[in-house]
Amino acid sequence: MDSRGKCSRSNKPGTGSKPLQKKIRDLGNEVKNAFKKHSSTSRSPNVSPSLNVTATGRQCPENHPRKRAVLCGVTYQNRKFKLKGTVNDVKNMRDLLIKRFGYSQECIRVLTEEEEEPGFYPTKKNIQEALKWLVEGSESGDSLVFYFSGHGLRQPDFNNDERDGFDETICPVDFVQEGMILDNDINSTIVRPLKQGVTLHAIVDACHSGTILDLEYIYNPKTSKWDDNSAPSKAQKSTSGGIAISISACEDDQMAADTSYFTGQEMAGAMTYALIQTLDRNKKLTYQSLLNIIHETLEQVNSGSCLKSKLLHKLFHHRIIQDPLLSSSEAFDVDKKEFIL
Repeated sequence: MDSRGKCSRSNKPGTGSKPLQKKIRDLGNEVKNAFKKHSSTSRSPNVSPSLNVTATGRQCPENHPRKRAVLCGVTYQNRKFKLKGTVNDVKNMRDLLIKRFGYSQECIRVLTEEEEEPGFYPTKKNIQEALKWLVEGSESGDSLVFYFSGHGLRQPDFNNDERDGFDETICPVDFVQEGMILDNDINSTIVRPLKQGVTLHAIVDACHSGTILDLEYIYNPKTSKWDDNSAPSKAQKSTSGGIAISISACEDDQMAADTSYFTGQEMAGAMTYALIQTLDRNKKLTYQSLLNIIHETLEQVNSGSCLKSKLLHKLFHHRIIQDPLLSSSEAFDVDKKEFIL
């Protein structure tokens, strides 16, 4: 064997003749090529192709992309509290951003448990880093989107900056070990840095998600006015000149449904499905119109029409399970302002 690992063989007929050697080499190359092709294209039946176009998710085709998004869906695999529709939610939201609102695939970072690259797994650390990436270097005219589908919880507020006495949270895949991400942290990471002319939309499909961005105004559909949600402690919750708008699946004290009611087969977050279907069917909507249609759609779930909803109604004494909530860093006319991501 020489220094390159190639065997030296004799040229006796029938054993090491050149024609036979060529056939062996050709056959070996065919096997190698077939194996390489199979290895590069075949995947585990349980693993879907990556939704991240670039290797790191940090690169965008333009030097400064005007539209950027972070989409996070947490399934909590192998847990008793596993969710089934979160990855479907992320896929549908990604399609909506690309096809309806012109987002580039390269400028959308996706975090789910189906992603093979460790940096795209929805851990607390990765979600926090993705949120920093979302707003980093943003300039006037930029549109940013943060989407989360997963579990949300509440915990007592120890800083006197919540009017209801509770901090709202989202739950990363490793929240049992690493802890939840608090509304205070989300606000400081993606709300306060927003400069003049930058618009951020957060769409959060989780339980107890109403004021998950800790924004200063909550829209009250009963009075058609904005309610004050500023911190009793006078803690700063505003932006640095930009605007942050959040649409949450439910109010802070409500539950959100993960259901197959709408599709009959695939599971999906009820609010996410209602929002996407509404936008697919209507080319131009004000925030008020969007909220009204989503509310009407969710009433089908709230009425107890699906099994999970019936069970939740029994547990929560038939009160409304979820009602979408609109909050913002500044008040605006919901009847006139068009919804654009």
